[in-house]
Amino acid sequence: MQNKQTKIPMKKLLMTAAALACAFAITAGAAEKKKGPELTDDQKKLQKEMLEKYDTNKDGKLDMDEKSKISEEDKKKIEDAKLPGFGKKKNK
Repeated sequence: MQNKQTKIPMKKLLMTAAALACAFAITAGAAEKKKGPELTDDQKKLQKEMLEKYDTNKDGKLDMDEKSKISEEDKKKIEDAKLPGFGKKKNK
């Protein structure tokens, strides 16, 4: 009878260890994922310039309202520089 009692906690321990290992692997994989392509120096400079000019709430990113206020001249600069994150959203 004692053998059966020790198997149940052992199974729980092994299942818990396996679940934690899977969770760790998923979390570690997500942390290694890059956010996007590496920016050139010119793109970084333009991104900084656009943030300083249009980021009215100073949160370090442009929301839809702030993006809508970008001038046509600056939109052309962004398009010419192929700066990611400023383009039109694709419909899924």
